[in-house]
Amino acid sequence: MISGTISGLFATTVGGVPKPRVDSLEVETLGIKDEIIRDKKHHGGPEKAVCLISEEIIQDLQVKGHPIAGGTTGENILLNAPYQSLKPGVQLEFDKVKLEITMAASPCKTIGDSFLNKEFNLLSDKKYPGKTRWYARVLVEGTIEQDENVTINSNV
Repeated sequence: MISGTISGLFATTVGGVPKPRVDSLEVETLGIKDEIIRDKKHHGGPEKAVCLISEEIIQDLQVKGHPIAGGTTGENILLNAPYQSLKPGVQLEFDKVKLEITMAASPCKTIGDSFLNKEFNLLSDKKYPGKTRWYARVLVEGTIEQDENVTINSNV
């Protein structure tokens, strides 16, 4: 098992990106309570309830000059954890919430402003395996607070 911490929590009550920073997330089976999801065909629902990304990926892109930051690509949780530890089937245990990564979140033009020349495909798992945002299903509902620790269990 690997441990990490939460670097940022993000949710929007108006939809779209960037998502503003929040102090906590009330996580429910279908997503974040009171969060507005405009494109329900591609986001939200039981298999895409929560979106997360490793801070390592954002920092790497920032070093290369991209204007990406926490919340700008639609993630709910920014994790200080190795990006290689995140993949489908991995379970994330917070103080009161348990998630399971289900799939990579395909990038789209909506997040283009987070990249030089709108190169949103830099978060494509197909082009750059593991360097992506992930969707997760909710195994245990509850509240996640800023600065919580997370246990990453890939032996499930």
